[in-house]
Amino acid sequence: MKAAAAPTNVALAHGETLAEKAYAVLRQDIIRGQRAPGERLRIEKLKAIYGIGPSPMREALQRLSSEQLVLAQENRGFAVAPLDLDDFADLNFARVEIEKIALARSIEIGDADWEARVVAADYMMNRADSALQSGAGTLSDDWEAANASFHTALVSACDSRWLLMTRNNLQDLCERYRRASIRSGLGQRFTGDEHRQITQAVLGRNIALACKLIDQHFTATLSTLSQKQAASGAATPEAINA
Repeated sequence: MKAAAAPTNVALAHGETLAEKAYAVLRQDIIRGQRAPGERLRIEKLKAIYGIGPSPMREALQRLSSEQLVLAQENRGFAVAPLDLDDFADLNFARVEIEKIALARSIEIGDADWEARVVAADYMMNRADSALQSGAGTLSDDWEAANASFHTALVSACDSRWLLMTRNNLQDLCERYRRASIRSGLGQRFTGDEHRQITQAVLGRNIALACKLIDQHFTATLSTLSQKQAASGAATPEAINA
């Protein structure tokens, strides 16, 4: 577990409450792995780390519990939800199906501005993939931001607000697993090749191929984590939390 040397800056955005700020910073740290799977989330310790009082922090933890990023343990407080392969398999299934619908719609109705967004996002993704593959650094927030922007650009022409809201939430929930997958698969999985093939299919307006590649791309994350668990010889999904 990484403890902050000083409280996180809690400057509030216009109209933002302390509970909303607590939710945002804690959610971000859980997704990024700063708060490790299974870590006990004691209110006093969180107050020292983030500089936010007990009441808004407790409200944030309850909200994160409803998203299943945090577990509310009877008589034991809160803990970061573990990485669980069975749960991720279900989460990934939902994410893939939603993503394919949004992607197909974008390819069908996307205009020149959408194509320009895809090209720009693909350029930044190629740079981030190259840095990752060259070993210039470990999986970084820059790579994760490029990855999120790339996949968001692909579906950005979709004209269903509710579909995109659901899709964006699933993308966030999958990020913890993506990070674990890339960390354990460095040198084995070439995400740059996968992203280039997806871009070519999307710009070529090939809906069937683009959806097939997206399915394979997201499912590869689950496969990598399954292989890690199998290699550990463990019988429980908690092996991927190591």
